[in-house]
Amino acid sequence: MRGDLALSDRPGGPPALRIGSTTEFGSPRVLGVAARRGDWLGVVATERPNNRLAWVRRNSPGLNLRRTGWSLHADLSERTLTLRKDGRRVHRLAVAIGRQGSETPTGRFAVTDKLSGSRFGPYYGCCILALSGHQPNTPPGWTGGDRLAIHGTDAPSTIGMAASAGCMRASDADLRPLMAKVPLGTLVFIRR
Repeated sequence: MRGDLALSDRPGGPPALRIGSTTEFGSPRVLGVAARRGDWLGVVATERPNNRLAWVRRNSPGLNLRRTGWSLHADLSERTLTLRKDGRRVHRLAVAIGRQGSETPTGRFAVTDKLSGSRFGPYYGCCILALSGHQPNTPPGWTGGDRLAIHGTDAPSTIGMAASAGCMRASDADLRPLMAKVPLGTLVFIRR
């Protein structure tokens, strides 16, 4: 994406908001396409509520389309995250999920940023895959913001447990291949 882009609330609707070419963390803005309606693309954007698509004309100036076969699928009941390429399982890993009261939100999201964990603190481990989703139930006193992510941890014994403030935590060894393979804009599906 180059320059600003107007997004609508529905296909054919008037512009509802404008987004820039970089994310709040400074990464290039890449939108995951989750639906198509004629000349309109339904995209996953952080500026929309969880599970609500924004819509953009396919031929909008500054929009570059490219296909990726990568996707991530989280199963909260199994506490696993599966990386798929063209629908085929490539890697499966155990994750910690949100604890009671701060459950990990379900739905369809997209990877917005690939960040170094050390930039934000040791509790994020090596790496962070920031997602477009928001955590609606952050714990009292939480100062880490409401953005959903898949990240490392300085408490590896919590992997496989309901222990986080809503994000999914994994081992650094499992996250490094995801950081290398998963492009920005990759769709992430989270279910119970």
